[in-house]
Amino acid sequence: MNELVFLLEEESAKALLEGLLPRLLGAEADVRFIVFEGKRQLFDELERKLRGYCTPGAQFIVLCDLDNHPDCRALKQNLRQSCLAAGRPATIVRLACHELESFYLADLAAVEQALGLRGLSAQQAKRKWRQPDRLESPSRELQKLTAGRYQKVAGSRALGPLLNLDNTRSPSFVALVAAIRRLAGAEPPGQQR
Repeated sequence: MNELVFLLEEESAKALLEGLLPRLLGAEADVRFIVFEGKRQLFDELERKLRGYCTPGAQFIVLCDLDNHPDCRALKQNLRQSCLAAGRPATIVRLACHELESFYLADLAAVEQALGLRGLSAQQAKRKWRQPDRLESPSRELQKLTAGRYQKVAGSRALGPLLNLDNTRSPSFVALVAAIRRLAGAEPPGQQR
C-alpha cells in the first residue's frame, strides 16, 4: 500500500484513527495525518495542502464532521471541489454524521469499556442509540450518557482500539472503514461504496 494521508478537521479524529488504523492496515502501514484547527481552516487550506503534497503515489482521505451544516451533499461536494482544484480527483471525502461521537454511540460496549463505565452496552437496543447518525448533537448526547466522563481527544484515543470495525449502526462509520479497507486492498467482498 502507498502512503495513506488523512486530512482531518480536528485533533480528536487523529486520536481515533491512531487506534483504529493498526487494526485495519497493520502496524507497519505508512500513514500521515494533516490536522486542521476546525472546519474553517480545513476549507481554507485543503486545496493548498493537497497540491503541495509531494510523495508519489500517496492516497488521500478527508474526514470532516457534518456538524450543523444543512446539506451533507453540498458540504461533501465543496470538499470534493477543493480536491479536484488541487489536482487530486481520487481523494476520498468522508463525513461523520453529525460528529465523530456518532461512531462511538453506535458502539456503547466500546464506550463502556473505554471509560470504565457499567450498563451502557445494555442501552444499545434503545431506539435512540440504534441510529446515532440521526442525532443532531452526538457529543452532547455522549456527555449526558457518560455523566461528563467523555472528553473529546482522550475519549477518541481510548475508543479507537476498541470500536467494532463491523458495526453497522453508523452508516458514516461504515463508509469510512470501507474506504480505508478499499485503499488498503483489504475490503471484504460486497462492502464497496
